[in-house]
Amino acid sequence: MHMLQGFLKQHQIKIGRDQLFNLLREYNLLVKKRKRKVYTTDSKHRFRKYPNRIRELELIRPEQLWVCDITYISTKEGFCYLSLITDAYSKKIVGYSLERTLAAEGCVAALKMALETLKRPIAKLIHHSDRGSQYCCNDYVQLLEQNLIEISMTEDGHPYENPIAERINGILKDELNLAQAFINFFQAASIIQESIKLYNEIRPHASCDYLTPEQAHLREGKLNKRWTNYYQKNKSNQANV
Repeated sequence: MHMLQGFLKQHQIKIGRDQLFNLLREYNLLVKKRKRKVYTTDSKHRFRKYPNRIRELELIRPEQLWVCDITYISTKEGFCYLSLITDAYSKKIVGYSLERTLAAEGCVAALKMALETLKRPIAKLIHHSDRGSQYCCNDYVQLLEQNLIEISMTEDGHPYENPIAERINGILKDELNLAQAFINFFQAASIIQESIKLYNEIRPHASCDYLTPEQAHLREGKLNKRWTNYYQKNKSNQANV
């Protein structure tokens, strides 16, 4: 709706959000929800697990908090796995890697890519993830510690402990068509690269005052949110009952 404003004004078209959704529904253009889920987290391992350090964190700049997750990608050869690191302030994907297995190498490669983007090496940065073995293993933790990055992890496995990472996965799958079954690993890798570029440079975010992630990544200070956090709203209402 935000992206269409210039076109609508130019052609003197007046349409509200509900009317737009009805039009999209009529032409079968609404985003379809996925049903299948492949679990990528194995938290039953010998490595140290870290507490959740971001519960009350207020985001005021890029490179303050990175959120991480792994999502499956389907191909006709079988599943492969996309490791993602997203800047929580700007919603920019700063690191990613597609691998054929759930081994830690994919997460390490994504982290190394993200580290190359850092512009504020002295500023405090927190890395937040689930408690999967990929994020707790020695190689991954050592890389974080060598770069003086504080480690934070989810504690009860609830999606709302890592909502930004979950949301980014949904956008890539539902809006940028990464939920499709690709022919093979190489086709998936090529399209993922294109999709992440579109995501970072073209798609505005209501949570970033309708800026694209690339634009928001150049800002500082609290960004206006153009949406209602219904989870927090309901949680607050329940607490008041």
